[in-house]
Amino acid sequence: MSLRWDKYIWAVRLSKTRSQASEALSKGKIRINDKETKPSKEPRIGDLISVHRNGAVFSYKVLALLEKRVGPKLVSEYLVDLTTPEELKKYEDYHLAQSAYRSYGTGKPSKKDRREIDDFLQDWD
Repeated sequence: MSLRWDKYIWAVRLSKTRSQASEALSKGKIRINDKETKPSKEPRIGDLISVHRNGAVFSYKVLALLEKRVGPKLVSEYLVDLTTPEELKKYEDYHLAQSAYRSYGTGKPSKKDRREIDDFLQDWD
């Protein structure tokens, strides 16, 4: 079996599952050499991978090919991170903005919370 992009992206831990990698490639969220690519295409050494995630673009360069998934410590032997500090800042800002809404695990607003929000918004005008 030849190596495919979806399997490579999964093997270097850019996605949790092969099906998620395949879906991201099909939807254009992961681009190879700034082009949309089918999951079944074969990767080559030197290719550039662009991963669009939460408004930021993470860039990687393929150093070597592999068939099996590797541990997180070994990923640096197969992939080099070329992401700019500006893109990392965008990603960090997105996560900070998301955490400002509601605390994780609190769920949707209760009836009391909705009433307080409505009262606040009425007083706003």
